[in-house]
Amino acid sequence: MTGSDQPTVLLVEDEPAQREVLSYNLEAEGFRVVQAGNGEEALVLVDEVSPDVMVLDWMMPNLSGIEVCRQLKTRPETRSLPIIMLSARSEEVDRVRGLETGADDYVVKPYSLVELMARVRTQLRRSRPASVGIVLEWDDIRLDSETHRVYRGDKVLKLGPTEFRLLTTFMEKPGRVFSREQLLDRVWGRDIYVDTRTVDVHIGRLRKALCAFGGDDPLRTVRGAGYALG
Repeated sequence: MTGSDQPTVLLVEDEPAQREVLSYNLEAEGFRVVQAGNGEEALVLVDEVSPDVMVLDWMMPNLSGIEVCRQLKTRPETRSLPIIMLSARSEEVDRVRGLETGADDYVVKPYSLVELMARVRTQLRRSRPASVGIVLEWDDIRLDSETHRVYRGDKVLKLGPTEFRLLTTFMEKPGRVFSREQLLDRVWGRDIYVDTRTVDVHIGRLRKALCAFGGDDPLRTVRGAGYALG
């Protein structure tokens, strides 16, 4: 996986040494890692980077991991973000509290890195199924991320690599409205400077490819907000 094909993990940990070790290992596994040193920073970054998974430390000064998790799970736009809570608290009551707040998984310190990486991948199957090779289907469109083929009905569609990544993004979250900035971040990558009008050009190409053999245009333009599938 390269560039923007990499799933993004937002790592929230206030201990710099611990954060570096985790970041190094996540990057070695092929993830793009965005780091936050506290809860406040995490809440800001969630909107900026639209992560696929969050690894969140429970014990942090000011805003605890539990509070960050609670806030994210009450907001419609971040409710489905998978959150893995890290905690030194091994008591069952703490684990239950973490999960009741909305955490999708709970890992007790000290943990094995191998186990944590496996749990991150498990959560990714939900949030970015294409990154683990799952075939995506919506209406009469089928996208096979392993063979890089897209079908509409029984016809194979011709899509360029950028259009393929755009369609993957839409098909992983049908109905969700993506702003141009979010699409730039996910499809082109954060470090590449591309004008937001470029997004419109590629959306136009994707629409043309999807309707090459007839059928309705499945992409919806939401004025002032962005684009959505269906």
